[in-house]
Formats: sequence, structure tokens, C-alpha cells
Amino acid sequence: MKLSPLTKRRISRFRKNKRAFYSLIIFSLLFILSLFAEIIVNDKPIVLSYQDKLYFPIFFVYTEKEFGGFFDTEADYKDPFMLDIIDQHGWAIWTPVRFSYNTVSYNILEPPPTKPTLINPLGLDDQGRDVFARLLYGFRLSVIFGFMLTTITSIIGIFVGAIQGYYGGKIDLYSQRFMEILSGIPMLYLLIIASSLIRPGFWWLLLLMSIFGWMSLVGVVRAEFFRGRELEYVKAARALGVKDFTIMFRHILPNALVSAMTFFPFILAGSVTVLTSLDFLGFGMPPGSPSLGEILAAGKSNIHAPWVGISAFVLVSSMLTLLVFIGEGFRDSFDPKHLEKR
Repeated sequence: MKLSPLTKRRISRFRKNKRAFYSLIIFSLLFILSLFAEIIVNDKPIVLSYQDKLYFPIFFVYTEKEFGGFFDTEADYKDPFMLDIIDQHGWAIWTPVRFSYNTVSYNILEPPPTKPTLINPLGLDDQGRDVFARLLYGFRLSVIFGFMLTTITSIIGIFVGAIQGYYGGKIDLYSQRFMEILSGIPMLYLLIIASSLIRPGFWWLLLLMSIFGWMSLVGVVRAEFFRGRELEYVKAARALGVKDFTIMFRHILPNALVSAMTFFPFILAGSVTVLTSLDFLGFGMPPGSPSLGEILAAGKSNIHAPWVGISAFVLVSSMLTLLVFIGEGFRDSFDPKHLEKR
């Protein structure tokens, strides 16, 4: 696909912003690393050979009977019995960190939380679970949730802003009053009520936050459509009988997206912060989920084990800082005042 000269100048402007450019690289590497969390941090072998037959426990579920055991339940690869069977009848390739986010360590010499060691690089939390594993899985969960929430709310916000800005009049007036009412409803109270009626989970939180989080882009897109509908080529298209939706989404929307795109990294940072805050307060993901907010809450409850809270704080603050730097780079690269002239 051939890029336009304007797009090339925007990319060049972004690359020259070293802070934003390197932040994007670091954030992308961390996210890609988290996508392969099962291969890096897991309590199951990556590949297992038993009696000259290969098994892949991180992708498939195998019962204990398949390895000469007694039960039809999934094999517990942490069990000394299973480890002896593997050593006697085959071999296994393990992940670098042999703990998953929900693995509880029982063979420890002191009650959890325990200090960082070579086996547990960031120590164990108050329930004996590896902090590094929970941070890696929690980072992935938070970013995926943030991406999905940002995508859904942005689509809704852009569509509503386009309708308001293009038609104006009573449609714009009633829509603005509806948004004022909706923005005045305390979302935290609704989440507390919902959590008492249903078990909170990923999709429920995504639905509830999407209902209240779509208004962030409405004002920007609405203003762009107010301006765009008065342009000469838009009036000409309307005079030629072009349909309203064609004018809106083919002629005006591309220009409105330029302004909207500069807000995406900031919306993503806000989405991650909301999920982390809810998990910290206990109204987010179900207990036991790999949640950054839950790790922060564990650090608050165990001040005598500072490595738990500090690890989560460093990860969350670094992630939000990177997103803010990326957002600033996007904003400057799309700003017409900062674009270089040909």
C-alpha cells in the first residue's frame, strides 16, 4: 500500500520524537512478550516425551492415566509422582519460570509472602503464588481489556459524534442532554450493585464500562463534523444528491479521525486504569484472576513484604507512562502546526 506524502510526514514526525518512538517499541515488545506468557511462565511442560510419544501439555489437557497414573483428572505436573514418571520414562522441556499465575507453592520454608529468590524472581504473594507470573498474565489481561474497551467505546463515540455534528438541531440537543444524564450516573455504584447480583467477569465488566465510556470522543468528532459539513465539497456533494451517510463516512469522517486518533493512547491508558482500580477495590475480575489491581491490593495488605506492592506499582506506572508518551507523540505528529512543510 502506497502512503500519501502527508502520512509519510506524520510517520517521520513521530519517529523524530524519540521518547514516543522508543516508548512504542518498548510497549509493543512487552505486549508481544505477554502474548506468549504460557511459554514463558507455566507450571506445565512445553513439550513432554513419555514412552517415545510426544505430548504438549500447554496446549492440550492430558489425564494422569495417560502417564501411568490412577486418576482420570488432568495430570498435575508439579506432583513428585508425575515428575518421577517423566524422569523414568521420558523427558520434558519446561518453561523458564515453572509457575503459572494460579500456582500455589507449598514447598516453602516460611509462610508467604516470601522474598524474591532465583526460583521466584519477584517472590511470592500472600497466597503463595509467583508474583512475576501474575504480573505477566495481569499485564496481558489489562492491555487486551483496554484495547477491546477502547475499540468499542471509540466506535460508538465516533458514530454518535458524527450523527450529532452532521445533523445538529434537535438530534444534537437531545443527544447532549442524554449524555449529561448518563455521565451523571455513578458507574462505581452500578458496578457494586451489579457485583452483588451477578459474578463479575471480563465480559460483564467490558459491557458495563462500554455503556458509560463511549462519550470521550463524542465532543471531538462532533466539532469536526460541525466544521466539515460547511465545507464547499460537502455542500457540492449534498447538492448532487449524494446520500448523507456517504458524505458523513466517506468525505468528513477521514478528517475527523485525524483528531480522534490522537486520543486513542490516552483512552487506552484510562481503560487500563479503570480495570486496575476496580480490581484493587474488589469489584473487578473474579478472585484469583491475574489482576494487577489485586496484586496492588495484596501489596497494601502486606506492607511487611514490599516486593509485592513495589513490583505491581513499577509495572502499572511504567505501562501508563509509556502510553502517555505514545499519546503525546501521536498528538504532535497529527497536529497541523507541527507538520513539516514540503
